[in-house]
Amino acid sequence: MSNRNNAQNKQAARERLRAERERQAKKDKTKRQLVVAGSLVVVLAIAGGVGFAVSKMNDSEDGQWKAAADKTLVKPANTAGENGTEVVLGDKNAKETLTVYEDPRCPVCATFEQNSGKKLRQDVKDGRYKVRFVLANFIDDVPAIKGTGSKNAVSALGAALNVSPEAFFDYKETLYSTANHPEETDDAFADDQKLLDLAQQVPALKGNKKFENSVKDHTFDRWALEIGKLMGEDGIKGTPALVHNKKQLYVPGSENPPLKEQDFTAVIDAEFGAKKK
Repeated sequence: MSNRNNAQNKQAARERLRAERERQAKKDKTKRQLVVAGSLVVVLAIAGGVGFAVSKMNDSEDGQWKAAADKTLVKPANTAGENGTEVVLGDKNAKETLTVYEDPRCPVCATFEQNSGKKLRQDVKDGRYKVRFVLANFIDDVPAIKGTGSKNAVSALGAALNVSPEAFFDYKETLYSTANHPEETDDAFADDQKLLDLAQQVPALKGNKKFENSVKDHTFDRWALEIGKLMGEDGIKGTPALVHNKKQLYVPGSENPPLKEQDFTAVIDAEFGAKKK
């Protein structure tokens, strides 16, 4: 065999080997694409299933609250007004009333309660002023974080108020505490069991069957919807908000509510006069 033929044979062998490698590479690539595509279908199917489950859950919760609008109104004890939406707590002889607007899912309300809640409660205890609580649920309707946790928590707070003003104060403090308050995007308070579990931290509510049954039976859902209307009717745009004599109170030089205790004290002293020692 000539050197020329030998070289041609070697070249032909290399070409066949290269072609075979290319065919195998294409085959492997196709196989990988099929595996990825199959995995994607599985992931999408799972995601679709989760999305469907969440959608069904939201539909169920929305249905619950649509039905609540037609329920017979049950007013918690310790309320006043036609629909029981006047929640005014404190010494009846106190001449002044401070109105506080809060939404249970509101993180800024949680900050206010954690910093200034005890000071407000002490002022009320001392008879410096009465406090009127307006419990809102507007966060449930924010498109990016829709839910039912605000309404559900307000209903549970109504159940606590039905036990006593002290139970209401303690339970609200518990819900807003650093340890218990969820992120704004976490609709944790939509879960009745979550609300019942947190109530075990409140002495007056721990093991209290009257309270537990009210939460489980959603006794005060209609009331929660009614009191939730007041914020808009009063022209309040956000929570927390403090109002005295139809004037919204802010940190001087801003349009911010007084969240820190020192700011709250300064604003209240300026509005009501320095506290007598």
